[in-house]
Amino acid sequence: MKTYAIGDLQGCMHEAQLLLDRIALDAGGDCAIVFVGDLVNRGPASLDALRKVAALCESSGGRIEAVLGNHDLHLLAVACGAQKASKSDTFDEILAAPDRDALMDWLRRRPLAVMAGQHLLFHAGVLPQWTAGQAMALAAEVQAVLRGPDWRDFLGQMYGNQPDRWDDSLAGVARWRCIVNAFTRMRFCTPDGVMVFGHKENAGAPEGSGLLPWFELPGRRTLDVTVVFGHWSALGLLLRDDVIGLDSGCVWGGKLSAVCLENRALLQVDCPEYQQHAGKEKG
Repeated sequence: MKTYAIGDLQGCMHEAQLLLDRIALDAGGDCAIVFVGDLVNRGPASLDALRKVAALCESSGGRIEAVLGNHDLHLLAVACGAQKASKSDTFDEILAAPDRDALMDWLRRRPLAVMAGQHLLFHAGVLPQWTAGQAMALAAEVQAVLRGPDWRDFLGQMYGNQPDRWDDSLAGVARWRCIVNAFTRMRFCTPDGVMVFGHKENAGAPEGSGLLPWFELPGRRTLDVTVVFGHWSALGLLLRDDVIGLDSGCVWGGKLSAVCLENRALLQVDCPEYQQHAGKEKG
């Protein structure tokens, strides 16, 4: 059975359905699918996208899954009152939906990371100190919090850039925030693995900063698996033996992309420009 990873939907449900149809033809039967996060926000049909992916996951017997992205977590925080919506959010239809509570309950139970064979899939990044096994264990810690009774309290404390480096001694909310920031927000790091946020519009770091894309850090301990992620529309599609980046800017007028993990077949659909680049935060 083939496994496909799909990049950031961001509410672009029409394009997502076209891509799912392409996958069905390419697979020639049953297949596994992992959506690499950011199902919602900025595109025109976030409610439809959330409903569709939830229905697919629930009916698939575990063959289809979606990992949490930063926009998905932000939706959860806004929906439970832990955070105010921003001007660029497009959550109103979801928040007013009759099945809102059921959708939020489904969303908060999604994983931060999954393993598919020798592929580790997540939304944004993994810190260089983590092995694949450790990354999965740390993801499970946060997943337990989000699935537990205190999930609203955690979402209220989730925002912030500190701590910005991993330490095994981190505990409680600080530990979970660091894990969430790596899995759902990280792009650039210092060579010794400190996360640096704020450089969103470019694929390269500012000249002279010394910053590196997280997947280029020396000594990264996930080099024994292929890492698969989205989140970085300025980076665009990236296909390497050890790295697959799948955010090809659907909501920004680019493409929605899927890759078959077994043979690296690339499937794409063109997308209208639902959001303009100028003055807009990408990713």
